[in-house]
This record gives sequence, structure tokens and C-alpha cells, in this order.
Amino acid sequence: MQRTRRTSLNDDDAPTPREPGDETLTEPADHESAGSASSSARSWKFIGLFAVAGIVVLGLDQLTKALALAHLTPGEPVNVVGELLKFNLIRNSGAAFSLGAGYTPVISVIQIAVALGVIYLSRKLGSIGWAIAFGLLFGGAVGNITDRIFREPSPFHGHVVDFLQTPHWAIFNVADMAVTSAAILLVIQTLRGIRLDGTKEQRK
Repeated sequence: MQRTRRTSLNDDDAPTPREPGDETLTEPADHESAGSASSSARSWKFIGLFAVAGIVVLGLDQLTKALALAHLTPGEPVNVVGELLKFNLIRNSGAAFSLGAGYTPVISVIQIAVALGVIYLSRKLGSIGWAIAFGLLFGGAVGNITDRIFREPSPFHGHVVDFLQTPHWAIFNVADMAVTSAAILLVIQTLRGIRLDGTKEQRK
């Protein structure tokens, strides 16, 4: 008996011949999502730089103030670099460089508002210059706020410890230096046309 070869009568079961170049196309990667992840990582880098700068300034400020209180006596200046730089311990109830004495609570509230504003805006950081400037500003503001809250004579009336003196200038501290440096750096960034997010202003 001769056996016959059976074939499927259903055309759908037969393999479809593949034409040259007829390849399955894969869906392209979601470039928008990838860019968003990259942008988020970049943003966190600048936030981290801001935080490190702020912590370093705050730590140096509080350390130098503690050393000044431990080793200096009010009214007895110590020459460090001749007449160019002296250590001269005072307690300041005013703002930076002894300005605004007698308005300690108001100054405290303003500095707290500045610190909170810097934290809020830090989410948009996209520039190294702005990140460092924000860190200096935050560390300096919090350094002096710490004095006003925790030092004598009372909370929010505390006097800031100042001990650095140069000719023809009010006595200051590391926090004051940081705030002043931040202001200069912010002006430079603005003049260069660099925005907070790192984009550059197109000048006509």
C-alpha cells in the first residue's frame, strides 16, 4: 500500500515567505524619558554641590567662632598679619559687618526667609557657579542664624560672634565672608548671562 503525504489545507498554517528587507521593526526607545532621567541626575549633582558648599561654610563658621571664644578676650586684639589682619572678638547684635544693631529679631526672620528661599530655588540649579553661590549664601545665613537662636542673651536675640578685623572695615566672621562672596558670584553669573538652570541668555 502506498502512503500519501498529507499537506495542510489551511493557508494560515503555512509559513509566510519573508521578503528581502522585511524585518520586524522594534519600537524606538523613549528618548524623552531617557532625557528626563539624565536631567534629573544632573540636577541632583548640582543640588549635592550646593549642599556640600553650604555644610562646609557652616562647619568652618561655627568652628572658628568656637576657637575665637576659647582663645580670644574681648577688647584685646591680636595682630595676625601686622595691621592688615587682626583677631578682635566682639558680639554683634546687628547684621553683617555690625550693621543694623538693635534689630536682631527682624534680621533673624529675614535670614531664615533667605535660607528657606535658597533651599526652594535649589531644585532648579543647573550651573556650578549658581550652586556654589547658593551654598555660600545658605551656609553663611545659617551660620549667623545659629548664633541668633542659640547664643546669649536669648533666642532670636542672640549676638553673633565676630572676630576678623581689617583696616577701615567692620569686624566680621566667616559667615559674613561667605555671604559677600556669594553676592559677588551671583553678580558675575548674571553679567555672564547664565541663568539659574544653567542656560545662557542669548544676547542680541
